[in-house]
Amino acid sequence: MAAYALAHLRTPNLHPDVLDYIERIQATLDPFGGRFIVHGAEVEVHEGDWPGTVVIIEFPDVEAARQWYDSPAYQAILPLRTDHIEGEAIIVDGVGPDYDPSATAARLRSLAAAG
Repeated sequence: MAAYALAHLRTPNLHPDVLDYIERIQATLDPFGGRFIVHGAEVEVHEGDWPGTVVIIEFPDVEAARQWYDSPAYQAILPLRTDHIEGEAIIVDGVGPDYDPSATAARLRSLAAAG
């Protein structure tokens, strides 16, 4: 099942180090099957506050995403971004093609009733 690395970059800053990071990141993704789904797009906020932009990278599975993030190649370039842009980064599992939100609701109702 696909997994995603998501970054909320609250203070985008085109510092030369950040540009170097952008130029080098794909080489760190390739060995782990990572590919950009969203990269620095302008966000259209419908609820709440969302300063900055978002990046979403897809991986074949959560283990590949973890291995990429922890890889020496990525860790070597990570400060080029984090030293100049405030934000958060997460890794999250996706849902499969047969995902049924009503089944999730039923499970959550059952948990709430039991708790």
